[in-house]
Amino acid sequence: MFSYIVVVVFCVLSIMEVFLILGFPLGELTMGGQYKVLPPKLRIAAIFSVPLQLLAMILVLQTGGHIPFWFSEKITMIMCYVFGGYLSLNTLMCMISRSKKERYIMTPLALTAAAYFWMAAISLK
Repeated sequence: MFSYIVVVVFCVLSIMEVFLILGFPLGELTMGGQYKVLPPKLRIAAIFSVPLQLLAMILVLQTGGHIPFWFSEKITMIMCYVFGGYLSLNTLMCMISRSKKERYIMTPLALTAAAYFWMAAISLK
């Protein structure tokens, strides 16, 4: 059940990322709320996060037992630790953001995803 929640979180984040790339005014939810609309260079950089979010969804579905493993358990465990670490740092950055929207909306999403990846990585040992 928790894995489905995390997949929904990543779906929401992926959709938001696509909207940011397209120039929608959602910048207050990311990058410390520094930009209302992401500048072109940051939009290009944001393009790379969408495939990573799709990879995260695949890992969540694998570790939740909803799809067969695409990667060995060892590789999956390593990737879960990497995502858990990254999302933990992301959670901290969201918590100290100047943007209230990022603090109150993105922090719980990042924390939920980080917790899942830590639990998944530990369960694969």
